Amino acid sequence: MTKAFSVALLSLPAFLAGCATKESFQLPQGQQAYQVIPPRRIEADQPEYKINALDSLTITVFREPDLAVQAAAVESGGGIVLPLIGRVQAAGRTTTELSKAIGEQLRQNGLRFPRVSVIIADTETQNVIVDGAVGQAGVYPINGNTTLLQSIARARGATRTADLDRVAIFRTIDGKRNGALFDVLAIREGRAPDPYIRPGDYIVVGSSSIKSFYYDALAVLPAFGLFAPLLY
Repeated sequence: MTKAFSVALLSLPAFLAGCATKESFQLPQGQQAYQVIPPRRIEADQPEYKINALDSLTITVFREPDLAVQAAAVESGGGIVLPLIGRVQAAGRTTTELSKAIGEQLRQNGLRFPRVSVIIADTETQNVIVDGAVGQAGVYPINGNTTLLQSIARARGATRTADLDRVAIFRTIDGKRNGALFDVLAIREGRAPDPYIRPGDYIVVGSSSIKSFYYDALAVLPAFGLFAPLLY
């Protein structure tokens, strides 16, 4: 660990203490927490997946086998090269949006009424951050069915000093930072649902040495500010 990073870690509690006031927002707990972070996947709440760089796509055009590509990787810049029309921007689009964009370019190149199908053959690994009182804090890959308990287990479990009734999940929803507190002891005992984790979630396992303002300050700080060197 570098000296600068060590200073950042040591400075974080003091920095957060300076940020926290009586007016700090309290993270929802209990039943209110599950309104922010649902205990199960709700299809209506799940936005259609957007293609990422390095995802693999299979693209077909009805009755045009020469225009098909199989498991082609999206370039790091977000594009994919297709027969007849060349490079098309894929990253940041849903499969529906990409199908329409490809169809439009095919029409411009003389193909009448093209019917384009885009299937995601494979996705680049998506991650979750697990921090706080765990055996090994870090960034861990997850799949679509990962829960809070599974995420903590991947970080080598909670430490002996962990405050398991104060585990925070932070999530960006519609461009806004949201957070909620969960009681992992209740989840383990089956008294509360185990919430599903999404790619990009930030989990903080509290400890007896961490004050409640830690969560309040995290909830209102910009996400990138948490990882920038705090050299004041």
